[in-house]
Amino acid sequence: MLYAILCYDSEEVVGAWSAETESAVMARLEAVQHGLRKDGRLGPVARLMPTTAATTVRKGAEPLVLDGPFAETKEQLLGFYVVDCPTLEDAIAVAEDLGRASGSAGAHEVRPLMLYRPGDVTAP
Repeated sequence: MLYAILCYDSEEVVGAWSAETESAVMARLEAVQHGLRKDGRLGPVARLMPTTAATTVRKGAEPLVLDGPFAETKEQLLGFYVVDCPTLEDAIAVAEDLGRASGSAGAHEVRPLMLYRPGDVTAP
């Protein structure tokens, strides 16, 4: 089963990290990623640019294009992992490892993925 692990934290806090803190956090995260990669369980990983670089397209009869995120929140989606885990409990354990590695106060949302291919839906 594929799971998305969505990484939430404060852009303000993470953006203020020193170069040394950033390097240390990334090294710890790479250690978690290395274990997942070695086991063949790591899919795509992406770190998102700040919300100031975002554009939101609101649905409607006439789509509305807005600069930045649509809603202000205390935590922003900073990135995500796709991991292959046999159970939700295993995916939660990966999220816990990532949380310890990042060392920040944010959150990791674990969500099962459904792969969509035109004409074919693969569900849990």
